[in-house]
Amino acid sequence: MKIYILRRLIQSFFILIGVTFITFLLLYILPADPARQIAGRSATPEAVANIRAQLGLDQPLFVQYWHYLINLFQGDFGRSYLQKTDVAELIQSRLTPTLILMFSAIFIELLFGLAAGIYSATKRGKTGDKSIMVLSFIGVSSPQFIAAILVLYIFAVKLHWFPIGGYGTFAHLVLPALTLGILGSGWYSRVMRSSMIDILRQDYIRTARAKGARENRVIFVHAFRNAVLPIVAMIGIDIGIFMSGIVVVESVFGWPGIGQLAWQAIQRVDIPIIMGVTLVSAIAIVIGNLVADLLAPFVDPRIKNS
Repeated sequence: MKIYILRRLIQSFFILIGVTFITFLLLYILPADPARQIAGRSATPEAVANIRAQLGLDQPLFVQYWHYLINLFQGDFGRSYLQKTDVAELIQSRLTPTLILMFSAIFIELLFGLAAGIYSATKRGKTGDKSIMVLSFIGVSSPQFIAAILVLYIFAVKLHWFPIGGYGTFAHLVLPALTLGILGSGWYSRVMRSSMIDILRQDYIRTARAKGARENRVIFVHAFRNAVLPIVAMIGIDIGIFMSGIVVVESVFGWPGIGQLAWQAIQRVDIPIIMGVTLVSAIAIVIGNLVADLLAPFVDPRIKNS
């Protein structure tokens, strides 16, 4: 296990280096000029060139990237061009809201998605199964903006059950987490249904039933444990998605997460923030997938990490 973890960590290191280089390269070849954004439209070419030299943007690509890596290995994510603040501090200030929303949304996804998937698998071909699959399709197909506006209109504007937006209390968390949870639960329900149907066809399930095992035990002990493996992998992916920020939902509900920070940085061509958010998102995806792989043997002892 230790060798496996060490090998995965080494692979992850090179993956993250590759992510930083590709992102840096894309930002370098973009036609947008950060120096012009800082100087303003009315600035003279000399002023823009001076700012570009101060930021080191007049240096060759590989020189800029090498300096970025050196600083990164020292724990320095750089400094925002426009906000004049360390990128690490900006990301850290948005990390807690992002984590709160992420865990809440994943909890709702699992609560709704697994329950719907199990029920649908046990009622395959019946009205309940068809209804859940239609609702799941609607969920995975609905644009986040439409779903967020609809949830906000019903529960905040019409019913006045929750605040329209903001951050700070449990009431502010409910609507954005519910929106993401409902949309994401459609994927979980479809995957869970497919996995459960496949498991319920196995010989050991028929054997358990032949021995007189109660149906609830067959479903939740024998079948669920093996069917849940794809869900574990999906959670690992979801962690990375949420850590990169759900821009639309955060914008609709005024949630101060990493997504809003990244969107503002993209609009202003604030390269250090874009690089920092991209790196944090990549780290989250790597960690999420590593944790999912490490949990798989505990869910199914037949799986060995080597």
